[in-house]
Amino acid sequence: MSGCKSGALSKLGGGESSGASPTAAGSGNASIEPRTAGLLAVHDPKQVTYSIKITTCHFLAGPRPDPQCTPGSFDPAVTQANIQTTICRSGYTATVRPSTGQTDKAKHTLYTAYGVTAGTTSELDHLVSLELGGSNDAANLWPEIGKVPNAKDTVENDLHDAVCSGKVTLAAAQQAIASDWTTAEQRLGLKK
Repeated sequence: MSGCKSGALSKLGGGESSGASPTAAGSGNASIEPRTAGLLAVHDPKQVTYSIKITTCHFLAGPRPDPQCTPGSFDPAVTQANIQTTICRSGYTATVRPSTGQTDKAKHTLYTAYGVTAGTTSELDHLVSLELGGSNDAANLWPEIGKVPNAKDTVENDLHDAVCSGKVTLAAAQQAIASDWTTAEQRLGLKK
């Protein structure tokens, strides 16, 4: 499991911006374009990175992840301008998903932090899914309890379809699913 050796991150607090700002993560530096309020921007294809310290975490009703432990993050390399050649292209997630070896350490760390016991039916999930341009950073990973596939998978697919068909913007979908995946489709006007 590697750290942020080639990843880049930035805590974002504003909306879309045309100017790039330099940021640093671990030993790497990169220019990124802030666009999604409150989410971290982390470029970490095929590796799990650790931009935040994971301590004790609690599930919210829904079940939803603890926003202090899992605020969500996105890959700044995926932009509204390039969605047709990134997330809307068949097979995209395979180009950025880390190996099982990469996720095993993250799974142990996050399951311990969230108090998930061995044998619990669950999966290590991306809050902002890879198909919505989510990153592999620990800030975007959480133990989703319950059967697989689950209700969040349907929301991820619906939001992906809405972004790729132009019904909603990439940034709006990322923000909605990170804020509360259980109400994301309603907030974006995709379901009543």
